[in-house]
Amino acid sequence: MSDPIPTYEEKSELDSSSVEKGSGSNDYVVTAGSHHHFDVHDLDQVQRKLKQRHVQMIAVAGTIGTGLFLGSGHALQGAGPLGALIAYALVGTVAYASLCSLGEMTSHAPISGTFPHFAARWVDPSLGFALGWNYWYTNAISIPVEISAACILISFWDSNMNHQAGYTALIAVLMCAVNVFGVRWFGESEFYFSIIKILLITGLIIVGLVIDLGGAPDHDRRGFRYWNNPGPFAGSGLEPNHIGLDRFLGMLSVLVQAAFSFQGMELVAVAASETESPRRNIAKAVRRVFYRIVVFYLLGVLITGMLVPYTDPNLLSNSGTAAESPYVIAINLAGIKVLPHIINACIFTSAFSAGNSFLFSSSRVLYGLGLRGQAPRIVTYCTKNGLPIVAVACTAAFAFLSFMNVSSGSVTVFNWFVSLSTVGGFFGWWGMNLTYVFFYRGMRAQGLDRTKLLYHSKLQPWLSYWGIFWNTIFILINGFAVFWKFDTAGFLTAYLNIPLFFALYFGWKIYKRTKIWKPHEMDFVTGIPTLEETETPEVPPKTIWDKIFNVLF
Repeated sequence: MSDPIPTYEEKSELDSSSVEKGSGSNDYVVTAGSHHHFDVHDLDQVQRKLKQRHVQMIAVAGTIGTGLFLGSGHALQGAGPLGALIAYALVGTVAYASLCSLGEMTSHAPISGTFPHFAARWVDPSLGFALGWNYWYTNAISIPVEISAACILISFWDSNMNHQAGYTALIAVLMCAVNVFGVRWFGESEFYFSIIKILLITGLIIVGLVIDLGGAPDHDRRGFRYWNNPGPFAGSGLEPNHIGLDRFLGMLSVLVQAAFSFQGMELVAVAASETESPRRNIAKAVRRVFYRIVVFYLLGVLITGMLVPYTDPNLLSNSGTAAESPYVIAINLAGIKVLPHIINACIFTSAFSAGNSFLFSSSRVLYGLGLRGQAPRIVTYCTKNGLPIVAVACTAAFAFLSFMNVSSGSVTVFNWFVSLSTVGGFFGWWGMNLTYVFFYRGMRAQGLDRTKLLYHSKLQPWLSYWGIFWNTIFILINGFAVFWKFDTAGFLTAYLNIPLFFALYFGWKIYKRTKIWKPHEMDFVTGIPTLEETETPEVPPKTIWDKIFNVLF
């Protein structure tokens, strides 16, 4: 193994006294043994081909998708306008905490494997194993879900079910092709998909304001009418005799749904090992995520609650197309033509983009597991252009599970797969925040100054404690409705992932006899590149267009 390179040369020279182990007189840099597979620098063959504009657009619009465009309608119906807004705001803080935690750790170590790798080297190798396989599985199974969603969106124009198999095959092949062509193709496709999503949500917010203020053809000024009648909160229907409790349960159901809409924000950090100047670009992306949450999610949900009453029967259509979007419902009520077709087309690109991102992120986590010796070594094979082709192929195979949704006999089984994967995203966020707490303790114990990183949050470690608490709540309340009307299949699909996760953790722990790292034992050096190795000189903007580009991207 080559000598480890200190990671803080960019701001202060790291000498032998800068990292301490214990309280002894011999100070030295802590490095882990080779059997932990932390020094994968010579094995890692991916290349940094994602540019600044790719990363920033992925960060700005990476999580905007059907969960926001269509799911906001279900949130409105489930909790009412104020209840949905509170739920989305709370989940937004948890998403922000998780991304801040991951962003700071990635600023220190922009390497393949992302947060499962961080968990392995700063918490316990078994936790890294469990988080990695959990993340791979839940994201891989989400690929056919998005393909199916895209096919349903096509049914807005073509309702002939005999054509669904053809549409499914075409979308699956295109999605796999984008990832097989390489990370640059992925970056370019997500760049343009993100532009479409930003234009769509911005346009919907503006159109929503115009309709609300009476600027539509019907000239009906709505204002906050629907906050008064039928009211700001909706009940779940589980406790109809206890109105307050019923409304609280309605908010709980929307909390879980809102969390699904936010999941995927970590993509920008997952791509760090394939990003140009990753520390600088990810720092920019994380700093802007707060404004993204406020503008796109909270403002979008606020406008939604002003347009349509939560009692509108169209919110319960479950069509899966733009017809169930509260914006389309309001547009149709206001007498505006053509727009629903444009909205449906844009939401279709969002579904394709989401599946594209799930395939990319899950394949990279599988690649990282292979580098650490926690997956078959064959998944680390890369082409000469730096594409982990075996990891991509193994993950892409899940895309063809979408054909199960074409057969009526397989739909139930397919829906079980979907439900089994949902809680996995909460475990991912939970793991990011838990790992950060250990990272924070280790940095302090070893005398490393985290404020010298290109990105750090002044709110840490309290953000991570907040994220750990609420993600634990999300995991526990997922599927809580089965306790009112118990259903064995519903209970298993809602909670089976919990014992599965801990089976992965304890199984690897027993097999490999791993241990939880103590703060003075954590390795913050091995295989982590210096600033000079990853960052290119930043060129200051010279013209007005350069400045605008710098602000946007």
